[in-house]
Amino acid sequence: MFESLTPAPQDKIFALMAAYQADNRDGKIDLGIGVYKDDEGNTPVMTAVKKAEERLLATAKTKSYVGVAGDKTFNKLMIDLALDGAVPDDRVRGVQAPGGTGALWIILMLIQRSNPDAKIWISDPSWPNHVPMVEQVGMPSASYPYFDPETGKVRFEDMLATLDGLGKNDVVLLHGCCHNPTGANLSPEQWDRVIESLERTGAFPLIDMAYQGFGDGLEEDAYGVRALARKIPEFVVATSCSKNFGLYRDRAGCAIAVGRDAKAADLANAQMMSCVRAAYSQPPAHGAEVVREILSDDALRAEWKSELEAMRTRMVANRLALAEAIRARSNSSDFDFVSEHRGMFSLLGLPTATVDQLKDKNAIYMLDDSRINIAGLSGERIERLADAIVAATR
Repeated sequence: MFESLTPAPQDKIFALMAAYQADNRDGKIDLGIGVYKDDEGNTPVMTAVKKAEERLLATAKTKSYVGVAGDKTFNKLMIDLALDGAVPDDRVRGVQAPGGTGALWIILMLIQRSNPDAKIWISDPSWPNHVPMVEQVGMPSASYPYFDPETGKVRFEDMLATLDGLGKNDVVLLHGCCHNPTGANLSPEQWDRVIESLERTGAFPLIDMAYQGFGDGLEEDAYGVRALARKIPEFVVATSCSKNFGLYRDRAGCAIAVGRDAKAADLANAQMMSCVRAAYSQPPAHGAEVVREILSDDALRAEWKSELEAMRTRMVANRLALAEAIRARSNSSDFDFVSEHRGMFSLLGLPTATVDQLKDKNAIYMLDDSRINIAGLSGERIERLADAIVAATR
């Protein structure tokens, strides 16, 4: 059976993790994998999450299935967190998913069933799993211009020119906020122009909303998806609780479909549940229950928002500190764009040879495209990274 197989390509992130773990040097720095880390390098459990889990443990009476659509209260709360009433409830449906990746998979399957001729347009660059997921469901993909590594800015006019040439069989995958891997986001004005383009062309929007609250704030990060909701009759959103609730291993997400009317929304919902049933039958319960508990309780919700804001402001402070440290050592503004970006990641624009040098000589680990996890930094690590970057690029 298996003799006909060829080795599958190794995931670059997991390969980097393995290399980091095998490195015995003191002071090594992990800027690779996309999880939030505190100043000690730990990925903490939020106190609001711990309190919610304690309540669930004390009151749980069953471990029975949650149903194909998952926890309906969780789904409604996730819809509200993303859309905040921008679309009437009768036009919106949500299906609980195993993380943001699961939500994306459900949505891609829904698109494939809705329009087998669809092509998915993905930003250049994008999260490394976007293209393989599109290929896995049997759809073609193409890229639209997005990031200029020379300037550290969005190639917006080039992006818009490509989007303006699309049509009704095209699906545009947009990062809702905190673009991965670059950290370079669309401004509200640029979002408005993208939405105008989608109105003109009839191209279908797919929003990947994995980092709400990690950029400029919970409400600010939702500007694009809510502005789009007020203008575009049908679209889909994949949301995740991995980052903003710290529920990485608990795999909680929501696939959201907005229809032009209630009938269309019901059709989309039925197909999403059909996809779930055929793939994994029903979603896991725990992570969604934790989120439901937090968002349904005023005190827990306030505590969670305070913790999330502290994480966000720490990442912003790390960005400012790194840009200032490099500027002080190099007497140049070449990396000032890091302070302007938002979210967990920045793409430094370093060649692969320099990335390898930083790993081999300085025990600094980042992806070969020079994406770094801003949350993996703290005071001393910022200074060391700045020293190493300046030494390697001057």
